[in-house]
Amino acid sequence: MDHQELNQPYLPTEPHHLNISTSTFGCKVNTYDSGLIEKNLFQSGHFVNDTQSSKKVHILNTCAVTAEATKEAVKLIKKLKKDSPEDLVVITGCSAQVDTKFFTDEADADLVVANSHKSQLPDILNQFLKGEIKDKVFKSNIFKKEDLEIGGGIQSEHTRSFLKIQDGCNSFCSFCIIPYARGKSRSISVTELSNRVIELYEAGHREVVLTGVHIGDYADETRKLEDLVEALLIRTPMPRFRLSSLEPIEISDKLFELYQDPRMCPHFHMSIQSANTKVLKDMKRKYSQTEVRNTLIKISEKLKNPFVGMDVIAGFPTESHEDFEDTYFALADLPWTRLHVFPYSERSGTRAADLMTQVPYHQRKERARRLRDLSQSRYQQWGQNQVGLRQKALILKKFTARAHGVTREYCNIKFSDGDLLKAGQNLGQELNVRLGQFHWNSGSSQDGHFDAELV
Repeated sequence: MDHQELNQPYLPTEPHHLNISTSTFGCKVNTYDSGLIEKNLFQSGHFVNDTQSSKKVHILNTCAVTAEATKEAVKLIKKLKKDSPEDLVVITGCSAQVDTKFFTDEADADLVVANSHKSQLPDILNQFLKGEIKDKVFKSNIFKKEDLEIGGGIQSEHTRSFLKIQDGCNSFCSFCIIPYARGKSRSISVTELSNRVIELYEAGHREVVLTGVHIGDYADETRKLEDLVEALLIRTPMPRFRLSSLEPIEISDKLFELYQDPRMCPHFHMSIQSANTKVLKDMKRKYSQTEVRNTLIKISEKLKNPFVGMDVIAGFPTESHEDFEDTYFALADLPWTRLHVFPYSERSGTRAADLMTQVPYHQRKERARRLRDLSQSRYQQWGQNQVGLRQKALILKKFTARAHGVTREYCNIKFSDGDLLKAGQNLGQELNVRLGQFHWNSGSSQDGHFDAELV
């Protein structure tokens, strides 16, 4: 059932005392949105987060990028309901928008609040707890959603913050369900974002990661992503900026010029998905192997010691053995740091899932393994090349054991015990460090880290 209208909310004289926990699945945009959900809940006046309360509410902010992501959320719901049947489970996010029936029919969630209604979650939950509404599904046409929530992604103990500049996507790549989960591309204005960055700086944040579903689509009237970046560099005192995922053709000459400013961290993440021109065309991507090659070479030539991570899909339905080999050897010949490799996963509702020919799963896994082996070799070599270098590290958050931080070049560091107190005292500052031993677990998908000492 779609539910379009809510009763007019009013603030209760006695807010609900609940033990509220939020679980986030998926991307950095969801991390931002989870921060916004928590902020809205506790600023609405409806709720007090009371960890001693016997009434527990689990809010799951879901991901829909693969069918497995939805299944993971369903599995967690079943476990929560089995362990504590009286707890309230609220589902929101992308899977709530596109896989609604999974949560109502298979997992029996108490409330499903799709992305179309996510901003109304505090009022919906309040009225549900008071028995004023009986519906459990709140969902409408996501392509009619115009608003962009501002103010999420904040964790008070952190010194870096995600800032959503854009939501939605107009690309409709043949393998991707996200436009149906997030709606059309829409952007927050340059002025609003500039003011928000200043607020973050005044609150103690010293790095901002500009994120969105497709930030290359950013548009504020005639201004594009590079115009936003230029404005933030001019109008705000934030000492460090980092960009989230881009496509090769979205890294313009002007953006390269802006990266000459030391406040722009020399770190790129590109969603290339393949390096074979035919497969890219079948994926409905807007570039070819030539653009992938040219952009990677440009990054290596124009920036000093950049970190370049890339998303790659192995075993897309139309990817032949020869197509995969073309991708593999093209990437082996190009400069980059690390790959995030995904075996192709059929996603109901996408054009690629309807193709008659699908690459056998064991071949997808084998192709993914080869790309991961290539990535691990490259990443390990990169780590060894950083040892002994001096860089500037931002201390990220309050520590319990060892202080840790990240350099502009995306080196994750941990301080030696002798530097622990000093690093903690400099929370939110950039410290000069010398990189020591690189620690990396070849069996882990997590980033490696460096020992570091203050210099």
